[in-house]
Formats: sequence, C-alpha cells, structure tokens
Amino acid sequence: MERSTEIAEKVGRVTRMLAAEGLGGVLVGAQHNFSWLTAGGTNGIDTSRDAGAGALLVRADGKCFVLANRIEMPRLLAEELASREFEPVEFSWEEEKASPTFLAERAGALLGGAALGSDLPIGAGVAVVEGALARCRYRLTSSEVERFRQLGSDAGQAVGQLIRKVEPGATEQEVARRAADALAAGGMRAVVCLVAADERISQFRHPVPTLRRWEKVLMLVVCARRGGLIVSLTRIVCAGAVDAELRRRTEAAARVNAHLLAATRPGANGSELYATAARAYREAGFAGEERLHHQGGAAGYRTRDWVAHPASAEVVQDGQAFAWNPSVTGTKVEETIIARRDGVEVVTATQDWPQVAVEVGGREYLSPGVLPV
Repeated sequence: MERSTEIAEKVGRVTRMLAAEGLGGVLVGAQHNFSWLTAGGTNGIDTSRDAGAGALLVRADGKCFVLANRIEMPRLLAEELASREFEPVEFSWEEEKASPTFLAERAGALLGGAALGSDLPIGAGVAVVEGALARCRYRLTSSEVERFRQLGSDAGQAVGQLIRKVEPGATEQEVARRAADALAAGGMRAVVCLVAADERISQFRHPVPTLRRWEKVLMLVVCARRGGLIVSLTRIVCAGAVDAELRRRTEAAARVNAHLLAATRPGANGSELYATAARAYREAGFAGEERLHHQGGAAGYRTRDWVAHPASAEVVQDGQAFAWNPSVTGTKVEETIIARRDGVEVVTATQDWPQVAVEVGGREYLSPGVLPV
C-alpha cells in the first residue's frame, strides 16, 4: 500500500468518527496520532510533551490541513508529509505563543463554525476525542503490518544480540545505554528501557536502571519505536546454568502467556482477557500474581493503548497489535503480536533464543525462555 493510499484510508476512518461524534473536524496534535495519520511522519521535537510541533486538522468533508508556525512548516512539508494531502496553514511563532487558544481558533475558522474536537485539551468548548480517535488506530493497515513486522524483527534481533554479549559485572545503566545504542543503529528509539539485575527482578516490576552490577541473572525490557509504531519485548539471561526455580517460574509465566495468546481473538474483550490470565496463574500454581502487575494489552502507536483489567470493555480487533507481559515474581515473558481471526502472529521473536512451548486448545504457543550465557 502506498503512503498516500494508507493516509486516505485513515482519513476515511476519521471522517466516519467525526460523523458519529457530531463534529465538523478534529485537530490532531499528539505525537503518536500525528505519526499514525501521516503513515510514519513525526511532529516530535520535544518528546517530554504529548503535543508535537504542528498539528493536523481533518474536516468532516475529508479536507486535511497542516497547521504549523514558520519554524516547523518547511520541515513538515519537506520531510513528514505531502502538501497535496495536507494543505498548509502557516503562522508566526509569535502569534502562536501569544494566545493559549490560538491553535483552536485557527482550526475553528477552517470549520466555518462547526464543532471542533481535539486529541489533546486545547481550550474550553473543544471536545477531547482521544478515545474515539484511538479506536480509529486499532486495526493496522496492510502497509502498517509490513512495517510492524520489520520493526519487531529488527528489535528482537538487536536486543537479543546485545544482551548475549553483556558480561557479568556490567551495571544496569550500562546495559540500558548499550541497548539504546543497539536500537538506534537500526533507526529505533527505546521509549522504555528497564533493566534489573539479580534480586531487583523480584523486588520491582518496573526496574529503572541503576548502578547495580549484575552477577547471576539479568532482565532487559524494551519498548522500541520507529515511524511512530512501538513494539515491546523482554529478555532474560543467566550467567551459567539456569536454576530450577527460575526455570519453573518462567515456564509458569509462559503458560499464562500461551493462554492469553490463545484468547486474543477478534471480539474478545479486556475483562475476559484479564480473567483468562487470572485463571492461568491459578492453574500454574501462582494465584494472585496478576494483581502484582498489569498483564499488558493493545499496542501500536503507544506502548499500550489499553490494558486488560476486570472492568475493561475494550474489544480486540482483527489486525490489532498486542503486547502481553505476564510475570511471576522473579521472571517475566513478553512479546508483541498481531491478532488475527485464525491466530496470533508474534513479530518480536529473537532468532536462536530458547523458547518455552505450551499447548492450548490443540495449538502450540511459544514464549521466550531464559538464555544461559
């Protein structure tokens, strides 16, 4: 699918959303939504902010605009989008800074008084429709699937090759730096990078890297972004033989993962998936572990668009990305997948990595095991 065709498909989804919401247009300024709507472009300058530099406006009639100040417009038109698809509306940076509602006012003027929505809060009277816009993102287009597969493959190989080479004695921070460098060499950015050595794997579900030096077991968790899309994966290595307890716990987490993969079918909802995980933990002998960490959920242009929980009504879509991360205290398994009616496709598998095979419903599901180094 050509980029212009992908953008046209997405604009169609947005205009249908606008009709359902009774809006004349929507302003798209969040960095993840900008990347989605432009088929991989970016308005990200300051990644500490949700809002990017410049925004897109999609009108109910399908007309599209890019609104940006004269600092940003030349690069956006030259490198991030095609002007034939997004009509430029340029203004001075002084005007933009002078009023916190400037962008909403300029967008509103292009709608002729019709109601305006936005993916970010931009002022009174403008409906925030991030939830509705997110649902437009859920189903990957055919070209997104191709990019997502390649991203997953590249991230899986980069992380696998890196962690194989890390020797005991390296600090968690050093491992994180090397992981970021390995991803950057493939045009990826680590938007999340967690590292735990030895006892910190059991102590913390989200181990921010420290100066702790690893001795026996090392866990690396990465969320890698390229072209706006994000994949997530976890790898664990052990210096020497993997002890029986770590193996037992990892196999239990893999059983939970297998049940989640089997249940991730179009039409299933988040509460059902959470119940599947809770039941699998009980059957594996680790009842209650689901309450110690979320199990993951829908992915794509955010690390998680939604996570499975007891009250979740979100529904799995055909062609939607997911990243499940079941954990049993002291270990974890995590891969990113694409959900299909005929089964799931794992995109982040690492070549020659040990796998834990679990059969559910007559089908075998693989999860990453612990690699002895």
